[in-house]
Amino acid sequence: MLAGVLLLALPFCSAETASSYAGSTVVASYPPAGASNTAIDSYFPDASQVGYPGPTPTGAEPEAIVTAIPFSKVENAYPLSRPNSADGPDGDFNVMRYWGNLSPMYSVESFGLPDASPVIPEGCGLNAVHLLMRHGARYPTSDSGPSQFAAEIHSAASKEGFSVTGDLEFLATWTYKLGAEILTPFGREALFSNGVAFRYRYGELLNAFTDLPVFRTTSEDRMVDSALNFAAGFFDVRTFPTDYHQEITIEADNVNNTLAPYYVCPNSNTEDIGYFGDTQASKWANVYLQTAQKRLQAMIQGFNLTISDLINMQEMCAYETVALGFSKFCDLFTEEEWEGYEYFVDLGFWYSDGPGNPTAAAQGLGYVQELVARLTQTPITVWNSSTNSTLDSNNITFPLNQPIYVDASHDTVISSIVTALNFTSLAANGPLPTDHIPPNRSYIASQIAPFASQLIAQVLSCPASEKPTHIRFILNDGVMPLQGLHGCMEDQNGLCELPSFISGIHERIGQIDFAHDCFANYTMPSPDNIIDGRYPG
Repeated sequence: MLAGVLLLALPFCSAETASSYAGSTVVASYPPAGASNTAIDSYFPDASQVGYPGPTPTGAEPEAIVTAIPFSKVENAYPLSRPNSADGPDGDFNVMRYWGNLSPMYSVESFGLPDASPVIPEGCGLNAVHLLMRHGARYPTSDSGPSQFAAEIHSAASKEGFSVTGDLEFLATWTYKLGAEILTPFGREALFSNGVAFRYRYGELLNAFTDLPVFRTTSEDRMVDSALNFAAGFFDVRTFPTDYHQEITIEADNVNNTLAPYYVCPNSNTEDIGYFGDTQASKWANVYLQTAQKRLQAMIQGFNLTISDLINMQEMCAYETVALGFSKFCDLFTEEEWEGYEYFVDLGFWYSDGPGNPTAAAQGLGYVQELVARLTQTPITVWNSSTNSTLDSNNITFPLNQPIYVDASHDTVISSIVTALNFTSLAANGPLPTDHIPPNRSYIASQIAPFASQLIAQVLSCPASEKPTHIRFILNDGVMPLQGLHGCMEDQNGLCELPSFISGIHERIGQIDFAHDCFANYTMPSPDNIIDGRYPG
């Protein structure tokens, strides 16, 4: 009798037999077919036709980057739901910040200059600004790991013997709702908000224009949408198409493009060189996911959970959150496992697109050459990188006299560019090991190239005048030390005298061998002790 009472008292946890549609792909299309009825357009005239706009006087341009103290930081990802880990709610642990390049951009506290602020140092004036930004949050790329995982679940669910229980029970009715490549609603919102913030901080520089600005992006759909959403926020949602010129550069094989340089750097696309980061990261995945594999495998029958599946599930957490606002995959993993995933991504970037890859500096070289041309207002005459001689030799498509420059690119490109710029503080404790996470590491992908990442070069005059005297770089609101460039001295505000920077960056450019690092027949050094993004020689 007692045994029967005990049995009744125990919770009954039976495995959930999956629906046949589990893991299948669900898509939606808006507007619905046939909804565009142009015959009724006349009933909905635009504002210019309706008239009666009311008073429309404008105010002065803001310049908050000079006046706004304290600086306004990015600390959340509204309207996304903040996920928990398997350890439960923890106000001090933000899972979103452990997604590497899939993290929404957040303000970095410091890259080694704890007293520095993005606000212009006292006594200095702002003369120009250069912005390099990453596109907003997107769906996974085509044939990505998450979509493959969904297909595998769907295949298993269509057969006998597949069942799930416990934390994985949701997979019984889960469907794959992600598209591919294009921006999510949150991705659009982030770029619009960045445009608004950039206007607040640097809008006063518009007063120095004598013609419309030229901003650049590449031809991929998410790149164009990112640029347009930024412009709508920076200018005005109704007037932005006529407030500036949007240059859209072709992103395709064998087309020179500094914002997509991998298309003209063959070595960056090979398994043994360009994707060496995948090899290194996989070594670490086999370490940090062992416990998770055992724990979660016990909750699923008829499906063998591999380490690659677990990586895909962690990616699914990030992608579903930025696409759908929430994901049940997030709280499958402990805080320690999310720290492990963050380092997994760091390894991939370090050894494929950062200081540990011999093609990284070469890929970033073209943009650095363009930056120097803009800073010195000197046309490029040597074409030895990913620069496009047709576009960059034309002062219409590549003007040299703008006080504001805005370029949109990708995460791997930003990582390559900061490598070419020789931000050595990021590589301070490299090369990165593959069997443990080093303490106090300096290279963290979520701080370098998250969704909507921003690298800003502030051109300043100290003391304030019409002639620029200094430059400094701010990466996702963290001021960068510049001692990696010859002639740039230690400075608490990250300042480098402009002539010294130009001299130092010319020296750095001369060290990078684009032809060799991108085209030569070589193998990765073993061990890979590269820390400056160049092939050793």
